[in-house]
Amino acid sequence: MAVLPTLEIIAHFQQQGEFLEAAAYGTGHINDTFASSFLTDGRVVRYIHQRINRHVFRQPVQVMENIVRVTRYAAERIRAAGGDPARETVTVIPALDGQSYYRTEAGDYWRTYVFIEGARTYDQVEEVRHVYTAANAFGKFQRLLAGLPGERLHETIPGFHDTPKRFDAFVLALERDAHNRVATARAEIDFILARAADARVVVDLLAEGRMPERVTHNDTKINNVMIDERTGEGICVIDLDTVMPGYVHYDFGDAIRTATNRAEEDSPDLSAVSMNIEIYRGYAEGFISETRETLNDTEIEYLPFAPKLLTYIMATRFLTDYIDGDNYYKIKYPLHNLQRTRVQLTLLQDMEAQYDNMVQIIKNITR
Repeated sequence: MAVLPTLEIIAHFQQQGEFLEAAAYGTGHINDTFASSFLTDGRVVRYIHQRINRHVFRQPVQVMENIVRVTRYAAERIRAAGGDPARETVTVIPALDGQSYYRTEAGDYWRTYVFIEGARTYDQVEEVRHVYTAANAFGKFQRLLAGLPGERLHETIPGFHDTPKRFDAFVLALERDAHNRVATARAEIDFILARAADARVVVDLLAEGRMPERVTHNDTKINNVMIDERTGEGICVIDLDTVMPGYVHYDFGDAIRTATNRAEEDSPDLSAVSMNIEIYRGYAEGFISETRETLNDTEIEYLPFAPKLLTYIMATRFLTDYIDGDNYYKIKYPLHNLQRTRVQLTLLQDMEAQYDNMVQIIKNITR
């Protein structure tokens, strides 16, 4: 249950003015999020306060170190280009001791951001233009951070998108068959095993020196982009907890996986599951418009493969959890994770059927 921040907690941060109120905010499921209002120089200024979920992010100090590094660097580049860092990137409000967080006596970690006014997020794709603008924002995020100086960022969730390790965990679950479920999912297991080589494609390209490791967001759902209410443009990427080293294909692939599926992730009607190619096209256009000069030829060549890979890995993760006894993902009924697996595999089949078109779209955009 969300815990409302007391004024004592909020007072540990360097926001200015007279405190007016605070209330729960947003629809996120990981951290506890609140918006507060302060009266500053005769106007109301709002802030976002979050309690970091320590069960998901076991090294909250490292999370905040990553966030501070990428937002400061992004702000420098935005300012140099004549933009507005206050609206185009997250702004961290320091604690009174200068740290980017406040740790309570109970061991909870809190942080504060400036509230970005005049913009909103969308939980569902409502218009193709929102897909384009969200993709444009994620592409800009990738471009801004391409030259991030200094040492490698922390891995805030180690192995989060390590596709070979996800596949290896799946194989181990099959061997254990701790709950005697393998026999109930034989068709799905065979489908995944038949595509085992796909899990290594991207990491092998990195090992061969054909593409670089980059700073990636790793949670590229459309609702992680603030869209300007007046212009309709994607202005700021938010929810930066999972920003860490990765591959551009993970960001691009997962965005397509989540945005293009015409059905819900656990839809009971598999006939409703398919990839909306126009949303794919819109996202690709928006993303590449910002990254064309940043990505190398190999990265661009494998962009169409990325949605297939991330859909494949998501199916593998759901099926691994089902076979292991539903320990990770919350379920509403006994076969919930198996149904999620089937949705992902159905989506993957449709991507495979449309793959030539997906490839051609990328070629047309980058020509």
